[in-house]
Amino acid sequence: MEEGKICRTNPESSDQVKAVHMLLVSYPLQGHITPFIKLAYLIAGRGIMATLVITEFAHARMIASEPDLGNERNKVRYITVPDGLSEDERNDDVKLSQSISEVMPGHLREVIEKVNMEGNQVTCVIADPMFGWAFEIAETMKLKLAIFWTSAPGVLALILSIPKLIEDGIIDTKGSSKLDGKIQLSPDLPPLTSADFLWNYSGNQTPAEIMFQYFFGIHQNLKRSGWLLCNWFHELNPLVGNLVPNMFPVGPLLASGKPAANLWPEDLTCLSWLNKQPAGSVIYVAFGSITVLSQHQMDELALGLELVGRPFLWVKRSDLIKGGSSKYPDGYEERVANRGKIVQWAPQEQVLAHPSIACFLTHCGWNSTMDGLSMGVPFLCWPYFADQFYNRSCICNGYKVGLALSPDEYGIVTRHEIRRKLDSLVADDGIKVNALKLKDMAHRSISEGGFSARYLDNFIQQMKE
Repeated sequence: MEEGKICRTNPESSDQVKAVHMLLVSYPLQGHITPFIKLAYLIAGRGIMATLVITEFAHARMIASEPDLGNERNKVRYITVPDGLSEDERNDDVKLSQSISEVMPGHLREVIEKVNMEGNQVTCVIADPMFGWAFEIAETMKLKLAIFWTSAPGVLALILSIPKLIEDGIIDTKGSSKLDGKIQLSPDLPPLTSADFLWNYSGNQTPAEIMFQYFFGIHQNLKRSGWLLCNWFHELNPLVGNLVPNMFPVGPLLASGKPAANLWPEDLTCLSWLNKQPAGSVIYVAFGSITVLSQHQMDELALGLELVGRPFLWVKRSDLIKGGSSKYPDGYEERVANRGKIVQWAPQEQVLAHPSIACFLTHCGWNSTMDGLSMGVPFLCWPYFADQFYNRSCICNGYKVGLALSPDEYGIVTRHEIRRKLDSLVADDGIKVNALKLKDMAHRSISEGGFSARYLDNFIQQMKE
Protein backbone atom coordinates (compact mmCIF):
# COMPACT_ATOMS: atom_id res chain seq x y z
CA MET A 1 0.00 0.00 0.00
CA GLU A 2 1.30 3.48 -0.84
CA GLU A 3 2.72 5.29 2.17
CA GLY A 4 0.38 7.90 3.56
CA LYS A 5 -2.38 6.64 1.32
CA ILE A 6 -5.80 8.15 1.94
CA CYS A 7 -8.14 5.19 2.00
CA ARG A 8 -11.34 7.17 1.73
CA THR A 9 -12.34 10.74 1.22
CA ASN A 10 -14.89 12.48 3.35
CA PRO A 11 -18.08 13.19 1.39
CA GLU A 12 -18.78 16.42 3.26
CA SER A 13 -17.63 19.58 1.53
CA SER A 14 -19.25 22.51 3.31
CA ASP A 15 -17.26 25.47 4.60
CA GLN A 16 -18.17 24.48 8.14
CA VAL A 17 -16.51 21.07 7.74
CA LYS A 18 -13.38 22.56 6.17
CA ALA A 19 -13.06 25.09 8.99
CA VAL A 20 -12.12 22.40 11.52
CA HIS A 21 -10.32 19.18 10.62
CA MET A 22 -9.37 16.81 13.43
CA LEU A 23 -6.63 14.26 12.82
CA LEU A 24 -6.79 11.36 15.29
CA VAL A 25 -3.65 9.26 15.87
CA SER A 26 -4.19 5.93 17.63
CA TYR A 27 -1.86 3.27 18.96
CA PRO A 28 -2.47 0.24 16.67
CA LEU A 29 -3.94 -2.18 19.22
CA GLN A 30 -7.60 -3.13 19.56
CA GLY A 31 -8.07 -1.50 22.96
CA HIS A 32 -6.94 1.86 21.55
CA ILE A 33 -8.32 1.71 18.02
CA THR A 34 -11.90 0.98 19.10
CA PRO A 35 -12.39 4.06 21.32
CA PHE A 36 -10.55 6.24 18.78
CA ILE A 37 -12.92 5.26 15.97
CA LYS A 38 -15.93 5.74 18.24
CA LEU A 39 -14.64 9.21 19.08
CA ALA A 40 -14.15 9.91 15.38
CA TYR A 41 -17.78 8.92 14.70
CA LEU A 42 -18.92 11.28 17.44
CA ILE A 43 -16.90 14.18 16.03
CA ALA A 44 -18.03 13.51 12.46
CA GLY A 45 -21.62 13.40 13.68
CA ARG A 46 -21.18 17.05 14.75
CA GLY A 47 -20.32 18.04 11.17
CA ILE A 48 -16.56 18.12 11.73
CA MET A 49 -14.09 16.44 9.39
CA ALA A 50 -12.46 13.53 11.21
CA THR A 51 -9.51 11.52 9.88
CA LEU A 52 -7.97 8.54 11.68
CA VAL A 53 -4.28 7.80 11.10
CA ILE A 54 -3.63 4.09 11.52
CA THR A 55 -0.94 1.61 10.52
CA GLU A 56 -1.33 -0.27 7.25
CA PHE A 57 -1.36 -3.62 9.02
CA ALA A 58 -4.07 -2.67 11.50
CA HIS A 59 -6.19 -1.06 8.78
CA ALA A 60 -5.96 -4.15 6.57
CA ARG A 61 -7.19 -6.32 9.45
CA MET A 62 -9.98 -3.88 10.20
CA ILE A 63 -11.19 -3.88 6.59
CA ALA A 64 -10.94 -7.68 6.37
CA SER A 65 -13.02 -8.00 9.53
CA GLU A 66 -15.50 -5.21 8.76
CA PRO A 67 -15.73 -4.39 5.02
CA ASP A 68 -18.32 -1.70 5.80
CA LEU A 69 -15.73 0.29 7.75
CA GLY A 70 -14.94 2.49 4.75
CA ASN A 71 -18.54 3.17 3.82
CA GLU A 72 -19.16 6.81 2.88
CA ARG A 73 -22.07 7.14 5.28
CA ASN A 74 -19.78 6.65 8.29
CA LYS A 75 -18.22 10.07 7.53
CA VAL A 76 -14.77 9.15 8.85
CA ARG A 77 -11.79 8.68 6.60
CA TYR A 78 -8.60 6.72 7.18
CA ILE A 79 -4.98 7.39 6.29
CA THR A 80 -2.55 4.50 6.56
CA VAL A 81 1.15 4.62 7.37
CA PRO A 82 3.77 1.83 7.74
CA ASP A 83 4.77 0.48 11.14
CA GLY A 84 8.21 -0.76 10.02
CA LEU A 85 7.64 -4.30 11.32
CA SER A 86 7.55 -7.81 9.98
CA GLU A 87 4.64 -10.16 10.74
CA ASP A 88 6.45 -11.90 13.60
CA GLU A 89 7.72 -8.69 15.18
CA ARG A 90 4.19 -7.34 15.68
CA ASN A 91 3.62 -9.91 18.41
CA ASP A 92 6.40 -8.32 20.46
CA ASP A 93 4.98 -5.32 22.36
CA VAL A 94 8.42 -3.79 22.95
CA LYS A 95 9.39 -3.98 19.27
CA LEU A 96 5.99 -2.60 18.26
CA SER A 97 6.36 0.40 20.54
CA GLN A 98 9.96 1.07 19.49
CA SER A 99 9.24 0.79 15.79
CA ILE A 100 6.21 3.06 15.95
CA SER A 101 8.20 5.75 17.76
CA GLU A 102 10.91 5.52 15.09
CA VAL A 103 8.83 5.12 11.94
CA MET A 104 5.53 6.93 12.42
CA PRO A 105 6.69 10.49 13.25
CA GLY A 106 8.10 11.16 9.80
CA HIS A 107 5.03 9.73 8.14
CA LEU A 108 2.67 11.73 10.33
CA ARG A 109 4.35 14.99 9.32
CA GLU A 110 4.10 13.97 5.65
CA VAL A 111 0.44 13.05 6.10
CA ILE A 112 -0.40 16.46 7.56
CA GLU A 113 1.48 18.27 4.81
CA LYS A 114 -0.25 16.19 2.12
CA VAL A 115 -3.70 16.71 3.59
CA ASN A 116 -3.08 20.43 3.91
CA MET A 117 -2.13 20.62 0.23
CA GLU A 118 -5.52 19.11 -0.65
CA GLY A 119 -7.24 22.09 0.94
CA ASN A 120 -8.68 20.38 4.02
CA GLN A 121 -6.29 22.00 6.48
CA VAL A 122 -5.64 19.99 9.64
CA THR A 123 -6.42 22.25 12.59
CA CYS A 124 -6.23 19.83 15.50
CA VAL A 125 -4.35 16.63 16.35
CA ILE A 126 -5.95 14.23 18.84
CA ALA A 127 -3.28 11.78 19.95
CA ASP A 128 -2.75 8.83 22.24
CA PRO A 129 -0.96 10.03 25.40
CA MET A 130 2.01 7.73 24.75
CA PHE A 131 2.76 9.54 21.46
CA GLY A 132 5.00 12.35 22.65
CA TRP A 133 6.37 12.69 19.12
CA ALA A 134 2.89 13.52 17.84
CA PHE A 135 2.73 16.37 20.32
CA GLU A 136 6.06 17.73 19.06
CA ILE A 137 4.84 17.64 15.46
CA ALA A 138 1.61 19.41 16.37
CA GLU A 139 3.54 22.06 18.30
CA THR A 140 6.06 22.75 15.51
CA MET A 141 3.26 22.91 12.91
CA LYS A 142 1.27 25.23 15.21
CA LEU A 143 -1.75 22.92 15.42
CA LYS A 144 -4.05 22.58 18.39
CA LEU A 145 -3.30 19.44 20.35
CA ALA A 146 -5.70 17.28 22.36
CA ILE A 147 -4.97 14.05 24.18
CA PHE A 148 -7.47 11.21 24.21
CA TRP A 149 -7.32 9.15 27.39
CA THR A 150 -8.78 5.70 26.65
CA SER A 151 -8.47 4.17 30.13
CA ALA A 152 -10.19 4.59 33.50
CA PRO A 153 -10.51 7.67 35.74
CA GLY A 154 -8.51 6.04 38.54
CA VAL A 155 -5.61 5.24 36.22
CA LEU A 156 -5.51 8.85 35.04
CA ALA A 157 -5.60 10.04 38.66
CA LEU A 158 -2.71 7.75 39.55
CA ILE A 159 -0.49 8.91 36.67
CA LEU A 160 -1.25 12.57 37.30
CA SER A 161 -0.36 12.07 40.97
CA ILE A 162 3.12 10.61 40.37
CA PRO A 163 5.04 13.78 41.35
CA LYS A 164 2.95 14.16 44.53
CA LEU A 165 3.48 10.49 45.40
CA ILE A 166 7.23 11.00 45.07
CA GLU A 167 7.11 14.23 47.08
CA ASP A 168 5.16 12.55 49.88
CA GLY A 169 7.58 9.62 49.99
CA ILE A 170 4.95 7.07 48.94
CA ILE A 171 7.10 6.01 45.98
CA ASP A 172 10.70 6.78 45.06
CA THR A 173 11.95 8.14 41.73
CA LYS A 174 12.10 4.60 40.34
CA GLY A 175 8.49 3.83 41.29
CA SER A 176 9.31 1.54 44.22
CA SER A 177 6.49 1.75 46.75
CA LYS A 178 6.85 2.53 50.44
CA LEU A 179 3.09 2.49 50.96
CA ASP A 180 1.84 0.57 53.96
CA GLY A 181 -1.93 0.48 53.66
CA LYS A 182 -4.06 2.46 51.23
CA ILE A 183 -4.32 5.93 49.75
CA GLN A 184 -7.27 7.64 48.05
CA LEU A 185 -6.48 10.02 45.19
CA SER A 186 -10.03 11.30 44.79
CA PRO A 187 -13.00 11.00 47.16
CA ASP A 188 -15.13 9.27 44.52
CA LEU A 189 -12.50 6.67 43.57
CA PRO A 190 -11.75 3.43 45.45
CA PRO A 191 -8.58 3.45 47.58
CA LEU A 192 -5.28 2.26 46.10
CA THR A 193 -2.81 -0.23 47.54
CA SER A 194 0.74 -0.60 46.25
CA ALA A 195 -0.49 -3.58 44.21
CA ASP A 196 -2.67 -1.15 42.25
CA PHE A 197 0.35 0.83 41.05
CA LEU A 198 0.42 -0.18 37.39
CA TRP A 199 4.18 -0.46 37.13
CA ASN A 200 4.25 -3.05 39.93
CA TYR A 201 2.01 -5.50 38.08
CA SER A 202 3.62 -8.88 38.74
CA GLY A 203 2.37 -10.53 35.54
CA ASN A 204 4.29 -8.11 33.35
CA GLN A 205 7.66 -9.38 32.12
CA THR A 206 9.01 -5.82 31.83
CA PRO A 207 10.90 -4.66 34.97
CA ALA A 208 8.90 -2.34 37.23
CA GLU A 209 11.43 0.50 36.89
CA ILE A 210 11.09 0.50 33.09
CA MET A 211 7.31 0.39 33.38
CA PHE A 212 7.41 3.30 35.82
CA GLN A 213 9.45 5.40 33.40
CA TYR A 214 6.91 4.58 30.68
CA PHE A 215 4.02 5.84 32.83
CA PHE A 216 6.03 8.85 34.00
CA GLY A 217 6.56 9.68 30.32
CA ILE A 218 2.79 9.62 29.84
CA HIS A 219 2.50 11.98 32.82
CA GLN A 220 4.88 14.41 31.11
CA ASN A 221 2.90 14.18 27.87
CA LEU A 222 -0.38 14.85 29.64
CA LYS A 223 0.95 18.23 30.76
CA ARG A 224 1.65 19.33 27.19
CA SER A 225 -1.92 19.58 25.95
CA GLY A 226 -4.59 22.13 26.71
CA TRP A 227 -7.37 19.60 26.17
CA LEU A 228 -7.85 16.10 27.58
CA LEU A 229 -10.70 13.99 26.17
CA CYS A 230 -11.78 10.99 28.24
CA ASN A 231 -13.97 7.95 27.63
CA TRP A 232 -16.23 8.19 30.65
CA PHE A 233 -19.04 10.41 31.85
CA HIS A 234 -18.87 13.14 34.46
CA GLU A 235 -21.42 11.57 36.81
CA LEU A 236 -19.37 8.38 37.08
CA ASN A 237 -16.54 10.10 38.99
CA PRO A 238 -17.40 13.82 39.33
CA LEU A 239 -14.37 14.82 41.41
CA VAL A 240 -11.68 13.41 39.12
CA GLY A 241 -11.94 16.61 37.12
CA ASN A 242 -10.44 18.46 40.07
CA LEU A 243 -7.12 16.76 39.31
CA VAL A 244 -6.63 18.31 35.89
CA PRO A 245 -7.91 21.42 34.09
CA ASN A 246 -9.41 21.28 30.60
CA MET A 247 -10.68 17.71 30.97
CA PHE A 248 -13.58 16.73 28.71
CA PRO A 249 -15.33 13.45 29.62
CA VAL A 250 -17.26 12.68 26.42
CA GLY A 251 -18.28 9.05 27.02
CA PRO A 252 -19.55 6.51 27.08
CA LEU A 253 -18.31 6.23 23.50
CA LEU A 254 -20.58 3.90 21.54
CA ALA A 255 -20.40 2.76 17.92
CA SER A 256 -24.23 2.59 17.84
CA GLY A 257 -24.40 0.16 14.95
CA LYS A 258 -21.39 1.46 13.02
CA PRO A 259 -18.28 -0.73 12.58
CA ALA A 260 -16.24 -0.72 15.79
CA ALA A 261 -12.86 -1.17 14.04
CA ASN A 262 -12.45 -4.79 15.11
CA LEU A 263 -9.31 -6.74 14.27
CA TRP A 264 -11.33 -9.99 14.31
CA PRO A 265 -14.46 -10.69 12.20
CA GLU A 266 -17.67 -10.54 14.24
CA ASP A 267 -19.78 -13.68 14.27
CA LEU A 268 -23.29 -12.30 13.85
CA THR A 269 -24.92 -15.72 14.27
CA CYS A 270 -24.72 -15.12 18.02
CA LEU A 271 -27.43 -12.45 17.71
CA SER A 272 -29.98 -14.84 16.21
CA TRP A 273 -28.97 -17.38 18.87
CA LEU A 274 -29.61 -14.78 21.59
CA ASN A 275 -33.06 -14.14 20.14
CA LYS A 276 -34.00 -17.70 21.06
CA GLN A 277 -32.92 -17.45 24.71
CA PRO A 278 -35.16 -16.38 27.62
CA ALA A 279 -34.87 -12.82 28.90
CA GLY A 280 -32.11 -12.31 31.47
CA SER A 281 -30.77 -15.83 31.14
CA VAL A 282 -27.47 -15.72 29.21
CA ILE A 283 -23.96 -15.40 30.65
CA TYR A 284 -21.80 -13.40 28.24
CA VAL A 285 -18.11 -14.33 28.49
CA ALA A 286 -15.46 -12.20 26.76
CA PHE A 287 -11.86 -11.39 27.71
CA GLY A 288 -10.86 -8.78 25.14
CA SER A 289 -8.00 -8.95 22.68
CA ILE A 290 -4.90 -9.78 24.75
CA THR A 291 -5.92 -12.08 27.64
CA VAL A 292 -4.39 -15.55 27.49
CA LEU A 293 -5.12 -18.58 29.67
CA SER A 294 -3.38 -21.87 30.38
CA GLN A 295 -5.08 -25.03 29.14
CA HIS A 296 -5.82 -25.97 32.75
CA GLN A 297 -7.47 -22.61 33.40
CA MET A 298 -9.53 -22.83 30.23
CA ASP A 299 -10.76 -26.28 31.27
CA GLU A 300 -11.91 -24.87 34.60
CA LEU A 301 -13.70 -22.01 32.85
CA ALA A 302 -15.43 -24.37 30.44
CA LEU A 303 -16.51 -26.73 33.20
CA GLY A 304 -17.61 -23.84 35.42
CA LEU A 305 -19.94 -22.57 32.69
CA GLU A 306 -21.31 -26.07 32.35
CA LEU A 307 -21.90 -26.38 36.11
CA VAL A 308 -23.95 -23.18 36.25
CA GLY A 309 -26.54 -24.74 33.96
CA ARG A 310 -27.47 -21.47 32.24
CA PRO A 311 -27.18 -20.52 28.57
CA PHE A 312 -23.84 -18.90 27.80
CA LEU A 313 -22.25 -17.01 24.92
CA TRP A 314 -18.47 -17.40 25.05
CA VAL A 315 -16.13 -15.27 22.92
CA LYS A 316 -13.11 -17.55 22.59
CA ARG A 317 -10.34 -16.19 20.38
CA SER A 318 -8.17 -18.67 18.49
CA ASP A 319 -5.15 -17.38 20.45
CA LEU A 320 -6.75 -17.50 23.91
CA ILE A 321 -4.45 -20.32 25.05
CA LYS A 322 -0.79 -19.72 25.82
CA GLY A 323 1.51 -21.33 23.31
CA GLY A 324 -0.94 -23.03 21.01
CA SER A 325 -4.43 -24.20 20.16
CA SER A 326 -6.87 -25.13 22.89
CA LYS A 327 -8.80 -28.30 23.54
CA TYR A 328 -12.12 -28.72 25.31
CA PRO A 329 -12.64 -31.30 28.06
CA ASP A 330 -13.70 -34.69 26.68
CA GLY A 331 -17.27 -34.61 25.42
CA TYR A 332 -17.72 -30.96 26.41
CA GLU A 333 -19.02 -29.57 23.14
CA GLU A 334 -21.66 -32.28 22.89
CA ARG A 335 -22.80 -31.76 26.49
CA VAL A 336 -23.27 -27.99 26.16
CA ALA A 337 -24.46 -27.90 22.55
CA ASN A 338 -28.07 -27.09 23.50
CA ARG A 339 -27.25 -24.10 25.70
CA GLY A 340 -23.76 -22.89 24.82
CA LYS A 341 -22.71 -20.72 21.88
CA ILE A 342 -18.96 -20.27 21.27
CA VAL A 343 -17.65 -17.69 18.78
CA GLN A 344 -14.27 -16.12 18.03
CA TRP A 345 -15.50 -12.52 18.21
CA ALA A 346 -18.86 -10.87 18.82
CA PRO A 347 -20.58 -7.50 18.22
CA GLN A 348 -20.21 -6.61 21.89
CA GLU A 349 -22.46 -3.55 22.12
CA GLN A 350 -25.32 -5.40 20.47
CA VAL A 351 -24.76 -8.46 22.62
CA LEU A 352 -24.72 -6.54 25.90
CA ALA A 353 -27.82 -4.58 24.89
CA HIS A 354 -29.75 -7.79 24.15
CA PRO A 355 -32.57 -8.53 26.64
CA SER A 356 -31.47 -12.15 27.03
CA ILE A 357 -28.15 -11.17 28.71
CA ALA A 358 -28.00 -11.77 32.47
CA CYS A 359 -24.40 -10.78 33.23
CA PHE A 360 -20.95 -10.15 31.76
CA LEU A 361 -17.94 -12.31 32.71
CA THR A 362 -15.13 -9.94 31.74
CA HIS A 363 -11.41 -9.16 31.96
CA CYS A 364 -12.35 -5.60 33.06
CA GLY A 365 -10.73 -3.78 30.18
CA TRP A 366 -11.96 -0.19 30.18
CA ASN A 367 -13.72 -0.43 26.81
CA SER A 368 -15.62 -3.50 27.98
CA THR A 369 -16.34 -1.80 31.30
CA MET A 370 -17.88 1.20 29.55
CA ASP A 371 -19.88 -1.09 27.23
CA GLY A 372 -21.26 -3.00 30.20
CA LEU A 373 -22.08 0.12 32.21
CA SER A 374 -23.84 1.62 29.19
CA MET A 375 -26.08 -1.44 28.83
CA GLY A 376 -26.86 -1.89 32.54
CA VAL A 377 -25.33 -5.36 32.80
CA PRO A 378 -23.90 -6.80 36.08
CA PHE A 379 -20.21 -7.81 35.94
CA LEU A 380 -18.30 -10.86 37.06
CA CYS A 381 -14.70 -9.63 37.15
CA TRP A 382 -11.64 -11.63 36.11
CA PRO A 383 -8.82 -9.14 35.35
CA TYR A 384 -5.72 -10.20 33.48
CA PHE A 385 -3.39 -7.24 32.99
CA ALA A 386 -2.34 -3.87 34.45
CA ASP A 387 -5.22 -1.40 34.95
CA GLN A 388 -7.82 -4.16 34.76
CA PHE A 389 -7.20 -4.97 38.43
CA TYR A 390 -8.01 -1.43 39.47
CA ASN A 391 -11.03 -1.40 37.14
CA ARG A 392 -12.26 -4.45 39.04
CA SER A 393 -12.06 -2.46 42.26
CA CYS A 394 -14.09 0.35 40.69
CA ILE A 395 -16.74 -2.07 39.40
CA CYS A 396 -17.11 -4.03 42.64
CA ASN A 397 -16.29 -1.52 45.39
CA GLY A 398 -16.89 1.84 43.74
CA TYR A 399 -19.83 1.49 41.36
CA LYS A 400 -21.12 -1.68 43.12
CA VAL A 401 -22.27 -3.34 39.91
CA GLY A 402 -20.30 -6.58 40.07
CA LEU A 403 -18.53 -9.35 41.95
CA ALA A 404 -14.93 -10.55 41.68
CA LEU A 405 -13.61 -14.05 41.06
CA SER A 406 -10.90 -15.26 43.46
CA PRO A 407 -8.13 -17.67 42.42
CA ASP A 408 -7.16 -20.58 44.67
CA GLU A 409 -3.77 -21.05 46.30
CA TYR A 410 -2.34 -22.19 42.96
CA GLY A 411 -3.56 -19.13 41.09
CA ILE A 412 -6.41 -20.99 39.37
CA VAL A 413 -9.99 -19.77 39.26
CA THR A 414 -11.79 -23.06 39.75
CA ARG A 415 -15.02 -24.26 38.17
CA HIS A 416 -16.66 -24.22 41.60
CA GLU A 417 -15.64 -20.58 42.22
CA ILE A 418 -17.08 -19.64 38.83
CA ARG A 419 -20.36 -21.39 39.59
CA ARG A 420 -20.65 -19.87 43.10
CA LYS A 421 -20.00 -16.33 41.97
CA LEU A 422 -22.26 -16.55 38.91
CA ASP A 423 -25.09 -17.92 41.05
CA SER A 424 -24.59 -15.09 43.55
CA LEU A 425 -24.37 -12.42 40.86
CA VAL A 426 -27.56 -13.28 39.00
CA ALA A 427 -29.45 -13.45 42.31
CA ASP A 428 -28.21 -10.06 43.58
CA ASP A 429 -31.04 -7.57 43.07
CA GLY A 430 -29.00 -4.71 44.55
CA ILE A 431 -26.34 -5.05 41.87
CA LYS A 432 -29.01 -5.16 39.16
CA VAL A 433 -30.59 -1.95 40.46
CA ASN A 434 -27.22 -0.18 40.58
CA ALA A 435 -26.38 -1.35 37.06
CA LEU A 436 -29.63 0.03 35.67
CA LYS A 437 -29.09 3.35 37.46
CA LEU A 438 -25.67 3.73 35.86
CA LYS A 439 -27.11 2.79 32.48
CA ASP A 440 -29.67 5.56 32.76
CA MET A 441 -27.01 7.99 33.95
CA ALA A 442 -24.71 7.12 31.05
CA HIS A 443 -27.36 7.57 28.38
CA ARG A 444 -28.60 10.84 29.84
CA SER A 445 -25.04 12.14 29.74
CA ILE A 446 -24.59 11.52 26.00
CA SER A 447 -28.08 12.73 25.11
CA GLU A 448 -28.68 16.31 24.01
CA GLY A 449 -28.10 18.62 26.97
CA GLY A 450 -26.27 15.94 28.99
CA PHE A 451 -22.84 16.46 30.51
CA SER A 452 -20.89 14.49 27.89
CA ALA A 453 -22.78 16.04 24.99
CA ARG A 454 -22.08 19.53 26.35
CA TYR A 455 -18.41 18.74 26.98
CA LEU A 456 -18.03 17.61 23.36
CA ASP A 457 -19.81 20.69 22.02
CA ASN A 458 -17.60 22.89 24.19
CA PHE A 459 -14.45 21.14 22.95
CA ILE A 460 -15.48 21.54 19.31
CA GLN A 461 -16.28 25.21 19.88
CA GLN A 462 -12.81 25.75 21.32
CA MET A 463 -11.30 24.05 18.28
CA LYS A 464 -13.12 26.58 16.08
CA GLU A 465 -11.75 29.59 17.92
